[in-house]
Amino acid sequence: MFRSGKRVVALVAALAGAALVAAGCSSQGGAQQTNTNATAQRYTIAMITHEQPGDSFWDKIRAGAEQAAGELNVDLKYSNNQDAGQQATLVQNAIDSKVNGIAVTLAYADQVGPAAEKAVKAGIPTVAFNSGINEYQKYDIPMYFGSDEDLAGQTAGQRIAQNGGGKALCVVQEQGSVALEARCAGVKKSLPNTENLQVNGADLPSVQQTIAAKLQQDPSITDVVTLGAPIALAALQAKTDSGSQAKVVTFDLNADVAKAIQNGQIQFSIDQQPYVQGYMAVQSLWLNLTNGNDLGGGKPVLTGPSFVDNTNISKIAEYAAKNTR
Repeated sequence: MFRSGKRVVALVAALAGAALVAAGCSSQGGAQQTNTNATAQRYTIAMITHEQPGDSFWDKIRAGAEQAAGELNVDLKYSNNQDAGQQATLVQNAIDSKVNGIAVTLAYADQVGPAAEKAVKAGIPTVAFNSGINEYQKYDIPMYFGSDEDLAGQTAGQRIAQNGGGKALCVVQEQGSVALEARCAGVKKSLPNTENLQVNGADLPSVQQTIAAKLQQDPSITDVVTLGAPIALAALQAKTDSGSQAKVVTFDLNADVAKAIQNGQIQFSIDQQPYVQGYMAVQSLWLNLTNGNDLGGGKPVLTGPSFVDNTNISKIAEYAAKNTR
């Protein structure tokens, strides 16, 4: 079963409380800026991700990070590249520019992890988030914010099976991404009759055509599991194109997926709360830099997973529309 979201809420409240005690906030340019001695020094934090162009998921990561940066007088340097080698180069560039802190995703841990380890050895406070829950400690990174993707996948598979699903098609939009592969592997643990389908998530028309062709080829598929909101929407169109009766479930959320859950087109979403990941990554680094708070504690900080379905979508949809959920 999923772990309780209370732990996440409590930690967010605690971190936010620490920030507010340290500094009163005023509004400026849509983001809150601090104006007290506690944050008189402006720190530079680099956030480096494997963002894939066109994936709305990353808008939430960045929105959360920018909100925290605005509140805490942080100069946020955001950069991304879905090529593992190029992302590692971005980490090295951040080290060379002597940033005060680094937050990095480890979707391609073998390539990016050693670069992040160099940052740690250089004395730059570093946290991992979003991807690499099983790898971050290998590179001496003390803290991780994100979801247990294997657990999330297992629970998705369990729910599909409970709802009468027989065969799942798990659509992987970034080949080699440890988080995405872990999700599908988790689904397969609970629903052994699961087949992976590799697609290019940067080309949504191709994604739609590939899924449609697979559904036409294999009518035994009862459920399509997508690993990102834009892919879920492509799967819905593919279902229509192919005449398939397969149900669509997804990981992650955006405004359009929220609407699709409301109208019953998508059965459920498994949300890892990317806005929280971006926010907490920046805030934890700021607390370390300004207050000496330790990073880590031996366990990752889980921001998910949690189900979003017809039982709670009415409360969540408004936040999805604001790009914060």
